[in-house]
Amino acid sequence: MAERSLLFVPGARADRFAKALGAGADITCIDLEDSVPPEGKDAARAAAIAFITEQGFPDHLWLRINPVRSAAGLADLLAVLSMEKAPAALMLPKLTDPADLSLVDEVLGSRPVGLVPLIETAAGLRNAAAIATAKRVRALLFGAVDLSAELGCALEWEPLLHARSTLVAAAAEGGVGLFDVPSIDVADVDGLRSSTARARALGFTGRACIHPTQVAVVNEVFTPTAAEIARAHRVVDAFEQAGGGVALLDGKLIEIPVVRAARRMLAAAAG
Repeated sequence: MAERSLLFVPGARADRFAKALGAGADITCIDLEDSVPPEGKDAARAAAIAFITEQGFPDHLWLRINPVRSAAGLADLLAVLSMEKAPAALMLPKLTDPADLSLVDEVLGSRPVGLVPLIETAAGLRNAAAIATAKRVRALLFGAVDLSAELGCALEWEPLLHARSTLVAAAAEGGVGLFDVPSIDVADVDGLRSSTARARALGFTGRACIHPTQVAVVNEVFTPTAAEIARAHRVVDAFEQAGGGVALLDGKLIEIPVVRAARRMLAAAAG
């Protein structure tokens, strides 16, 4: 199955690491940035590294470090370099300049580490395509909370539609995944389901979560339904029966872009 859900767990709460890992999210990400106060950075970093090492560096356990242009972020990178094996992916907050990705790539050397830039500034949005197509980038995450604060707009769907659409196009150009911002209203399950469905319809491939109870809803929305899978199979079959040319299915034109979307859905359903 594709990476649909990403669950953040505070780096300052080592007692929650194991529970988060077992919450059913496709990705669990230990957060060393926003969830950790300045005085707790060293302890959180040590706890995260110990836990990732203990778990055997699984592909579904990521680490969100501090901004690479900060002292804490540099300390995080040095700590990663000291590990016997690096985490599968590092999430990079406040990423604005593709040159920072080149720097991290050089620092990591031959270590097989994916990078997940967090786009949450106007500058980052402007450079989204260059960021998404950079070496090692595995996915993007939309940081709507910080971006809305910088832009002075409401943290709502319509004011941020342009930003979301820009990131969808950038992720598509880079051929990488794209996670939407977590819903900050943990109690609003209906709102979570509705906004997640809109994100999927727009082209997002997954969504981040800040509470384990959000994971099941996000997974459900981003999992193709039986009807969608059946339809995709029919589209591909009709196209192939037409010899790879234009075909009709239920009175609708089937062309290569439609077939490509159908095959992408089948690939996501198959994992």
